[in-house]
Amino acid sequence: MLLILRTIIVVPYAILICIFGSVYCLFSPRDPRHVALFAHQFGRLSTLFGLKVHLRKPADADQYGNCIYIANHQNNFDMVTAANMVQPRTVTIGKKSLAWIPFFGQLYWLSGNLLIDRDNRAKAHGTIAQVVDAFKQQKISIWMFPEGTRSRGRGLLPFKTGAFHAAIAAGVPIVPICISSTSGKIKLNRWNNGHAIVEMLPPVDTSQYSKERVRELAAHCHQLMQQKIAQLDAEVAELDAGNR
Repeated sequence: MLLILRTIIVVPYAILICIFGSVYCLFSPRDPRHVALFAHQFGRLSTLFGLKVHLRKPADADQYGNCIYIANHQNNFDMVTAANMVQPRTVTIGKKSLAWIPFFGQLYWLSGNLLIDRDNRAKAHGTIAQVVDAFKQQKISIWMFPEGTRSRGRGLLPFKTGAFHAAIAAGVPIVPICISSTSGKIKLNRWNNGHAIVEMLPPVDTSQYSKERVRELAAHCHQLMQQKIAQLDAEVAELDAGNR
């Protein structure tokens, strides 16, 4: 019954955000300020799902300037956990096929996010060049999921190197964002789905890395995030146990 009730609320809510958001973006299409605005609207759904999301970021996070945010990508519930941490003037990079999803795809593109063709390596490399140009021409940051796909309970997957190539080429730092594990945790027929923690780590300086050391940079960031996610999972387990 609770699953049906949540579905009745979530589906119209999401469609309305997409429709009104798309119309709103038509007045200033592709403006990077739109992404955080509408991401946070989706983040509000965490309460409806019975999930308490705790956001943590360094006190000086607003002073980071242009950077590449990297986050672990678990499942569709990232829309209500990670979405809360999207910073102003930050755009994401997604698959080109997202543009064809009814309602959501149109908002995704109009709000200023970047689309890539993952089946075409030449175009994907071209997109890295576009990311570098975007940093030079606009005051923006980029949000990427370096695993390249949802982990679906398999832990933090190996990182692809695109985000790290772009950071080195653009001369911007990498800022890891870690989300505690949600796979198998959220039951839509249950009122209370416990806690989730989303934590932004301090920026990783990329100026000391060359393109020949890109895999070393990726491995370093992977290790940082893997350790932090394990810490967050342990903390969430204690929080959830205390609420039983």
